[in-house]
Amino acid sequence: FGEMAGDAKELLQSLNSLPEERLLECYDEVQALFKRVEAAKKSSQKKQSAEYALEWSPQSLQFPRRTAKELSEEILELTRKGGDFTVHNYVAVIEDFTPESVLVETELFPRGAIEFYTAKNMGWPIAEDDTAKWLTPGRGGEQGDYREGMQKKIANVVDCLRTHPHSKRAIIPIPFATEGSANVDWTNAGQTKCCRELHLYIADGKLCCTGFLRVQNATIFPKNVHFFATLLKQVSEEISVPVGEYTHFISSVCHDRSATQC
Repeated sequence: FGEMAGDAKELLQSLNSLPEERLLECYDEVQALFKRVEAAKKSSQKKQSAEYALEWSPQSLQFPRRTAKELSEEILELTRKGGDFTVHNYVAVIEDFTPESVLVETELFPRGAIEFYTAKNMGWPIAEDDTAKWLTPGRGGEQGDYREGMQKKIANVVDCLRTHPHSKRAIIPIPFATEGSANVDWTNAGQTKCCRELHLYIADGKLCCTGFLRVQNATIFPKNVHFFATLLKQVSEEISVPVGEYTHFISSVCHDRSATQC
């Protein structure tokens, strides 16, 4: 298609120098060429569409697209009744997924708090002063602590995607870092993590991710999304693949930590 389009452009340029009577003589030839260009264009688009469809299901293409800020505002509004009011099975896609683009500052989570919790969950060193300043029960407890073994899990994902770029095994399992799931205890908040798993995969030449959350407190979302984006950034840099989109699945959305049995 590209070559044919170039031929058409070249022909148009040459036609500009022809007298009017010669243009009329070339009419049929020009029409035939442009019909061929249009047919080639449609064929190319159809091929691209088929290739794209192989990587994304029809359902996923219909998922709502949101910025991180829009997603945050939406789930806050959906759960504005507060308390134990719960919205089930929320999903949205964030297409611009860099740590800076997903930074959603709120009264509960100013930039400093968000960056502290991201560093903590990434398993990076954190200063005692920062811990004293930012770590509070209102910003999440054991259920939102994902740091244990995190760098080891990230290294596993990097090795997986370097070895097999089309792998479906590049996962970050959040719960049960040291225990098997057969030992699950619903009364133990540390075993019932909010985020259950992150699935990383390469699609359309970009590193994408799908996150599965058991529950999302809407007011805690800024902390979660910045951590996920930072994790993707690290993997992206290590495998030299640009970051693509992120899909956020939530089984249960509550407004804040006043909800019981979250």
